[in-house]
Amino acid sequence: MVWSIELYIIKKIVMSREFSKVVLSIHAHPDDAEAWNAGALKLLKDKGYKIVIATFTSGDLGGCNMTMEETARVRIEEARKAAAVLDAEYYMLGGIDGFLYDTKEMRLKTISLMRKVRAGIVFTHLSSDYHSDHRTAANIVETAAMVSSLDTVPVKEKALEVTPLFYHTSPFSLSDPLGTMIVPPHFFVDVTSAIETKKKMLEYHVSQIDLMKHMHKMDDFFGFVLEGNRNYGRMVGVEYAEVYWQRLGGGFQKESQVQNDLSEFLINKNKQS
Repeated sequence: MVWSIELYIIKKIVMSREFSKVVLSIHAHPDDAEAWNAGALKLLKDKGYKIVIATFTSGDLGGCNMTMEETARVRIEEARKAAAVLDAEYYMLGGIDGFLYDTKEMRLKTISLMRKVRAGIVFTHLSSDYHSDHRTAANIVETAAMVSSLDTVPVKEKALEVTPLFYHTSPFSLSDPLGTMIVPPHFFVDVTSAIETKKKMLEYHVSQIDLMKHMHKMDDFFGFVLEGNRNYGRMVGVEYAEVYWQRLGGGFQKESQVQNDLSEFLINKNKQS
């Protein structure tokens, strides 16, 4: 009986814990946060969160009729302008587009950034994403988040008080690189009220229009992204939606702070079915 009471008290303490209202959206390339995460970021900002956007690379391969150096300058400036729409800080961690590797240096840079901004919530790619840079980013962020509260990590920034909550954003579709359906999203967020902000952020990435025409014969990249949000919306009966997974396995906190704070916009499809 005493043991049961102790477990109940511990559970109540953990469930009542609040995490820093700083969101770090960290992805591989400029425009990734805007494509997969911007709607929820806008809604969280409206709830009083500070937003930080970071990319592992400058997207320096992602340009047409420019050198890598020119492309990097253009895309970093595009990313800064897009982040400014949310009054967000923007950081670029110095990786090379298409050649992002999970190294000790990159893990330490990521831990330093998490600590510098005092992140309580972290968003990044899925580890089963279609793009190899995205998959690498997911692995780096996972490891960095898991040890970000440990004093023994050799970086100068003060350790976080607690491991941040860890969420994954969507790939192009709900399938892995071989086309197999992945685990269904844990929840959908109705971003209809934030879609104009998302459009504005996307539209700063002008360099990607010609790139997508060249690489994928895609005439309207921004429209393609928004159509994906419409498709997710149709799945749950709203106009536009984004999809998310929370890392609920060992090593990570399991509180539903994002879901609770966005409860009015949240759709749990599994509960509906």
